[in-house]
Amino acid sequence: MLISSSGLSKVKDSVKEKVFFGNEPSAELIAILTVYFVQGILGLARLAVSFFLKDELRLSPAQVSALMGIVALPWIIKPLFGFLSDGLPIFGYRRRPYLILSGLLGAISWVWLATIVHTQTAATAAIALGSLSVAVSDVIVDSLVVERARGESQASAGSLQSLCWGASAVGGLVTAYFSGMLLQHFTTRTIFWITASFPLIVSCVAWLIAESPVSEESIKNQPEDDVIDVKHQFILLRKALTQKAIWLPTVFIFLWQGTPSADSAFFFFTTNELHFEPEFLGRVRLVTSLASLVGVWIFQRYLKTVPFRVIFGWTIVLSTILGMTMLLLVTHANRALGIDDHWFSLGDSLVLTVMGQIAYMPLLVLAARLCPPGIEATFFALLMSVNNLAGLLSYEFGAVLMHAMGITESNFDNLPLLVFITNLSTLLPLPFLNWLPAAESQSAGVAPAKPVEESFIPEEVGAG
Repeated sequence: MLISSSGLSKVKDSVKEKVFFGNEPSAELIAILTVYFVQGILGLARLAVSFFLKDELRLSPAQVSALMGIVALPWIIKPLFGFLSDGLPIFGYRRRPYLILSGLLGAISWVWLATIVHTQTAATAAIALGSLSVAVSDVIVDSLVVERARGESQASAGSLQSLCWGASAVGGLVTAYFSGMLLQHFTTRTIFWITASFPLIVSCVAWLIAESPVSEESIKNQPEDDVIDVKHQFILLRKALTQKAIWLPTVFIFLWQGTPSADSAFFFFTTNELHFEPEFLGRVRLVTSLASLVGVWIFQRYLKTVPFRVIFGWTIVLSTILGMTMLLLVTHANRALGIDDHWFSLGDSLVLTVMGQIAYMPLLVLAARLCPPGIEATFFALLMSVNNLAGLLSYEFGAVLMHAMGITESNFDNLPLLVFITNLSTLLPLPFLNWLPAAESQSAGVAPAKPVEESFIPEEVGAG
């Protein structure tokens, strides 16, 4: 039975509203969503990278933590990529060539890992190159989203950002379980070969981006407000950073995210001491990916109107208390309670992920609301870079503690003390809660491009 033209039109309108949140499903939109989706499916290799560093390169927990801090560097200089893209067109184009280049760099990094990487230095360089690839593509698609979101009506505000984050989340969910399951049947290098094909998808869809070449004539014909003035941006940034209402909350975010991390030591403990198999760790990734979505939903449904000082204060305290439950696992006290290691780890990961996402969402909302008019995208990227710098220091501080405590791939005697110290350190920002905006000064602001600042860093080594 043939569908009438009116019926087909209704189906298309329904898909547009329910699947694309009211956005026109153009070839360019599909390309943008594909880039975000690829960022999610790159998670297929996260466990493989973790096991590669641990088992094949024989790195210690401290060495892995230090390495992960180094490869986070491209995410700290993200605003630089934005300035380069805006001010240095390639063959006359500001976006498309950078996306193509980022895809090629990503493919090269994974092929490099799959073939000739046999030392810590080479692994650091290869993973850093992959991190650079994702960071560049992230900046480019974020800028495309910001440009297109300017034309959104008040009723549809934020729909494009939500759609983009959804594409990334779906990509992460698709590969969460398979990241562990494939390791049961294939080598890490085989998985790197498979992953090398994903960035090439970005290079291919980049050709679908609708972009006119930049020329002196086109710049002259642009409205004055549309011409990018880097000097003016720097002036606005400097003015913003001298305002107490902006830099005090930024320092608070830095202090909160910069406390030491025990994640890499905990990964070694679960695999070397508890002998968790990759397939089970894939299940944990799947559960935590779903739990992250639950955390976002809880925040959006019940907590988004709660004052920043209240929600940050409670989430910091509760996260610290719940984080201490890891002591039961590292001391094997859960066995005395009759709880299997696998079930305890699964339940603990679920609860901590929900809590962690609830704690992270107000950070993103706060960052978006701190952005001054006119430089929203640049300033948001700058704030996220501060957050990523804090994450780098978190890994490095953790590496120093692991080394000082003598925690190795086989010695976990001091792991309970490390877990206690790292969890207790998250309370350090509490005395500075008054640096956050008061309830009466909170006002609606622009939504971030997506509610999670993705990185190349393997989750099981350190989620950041």
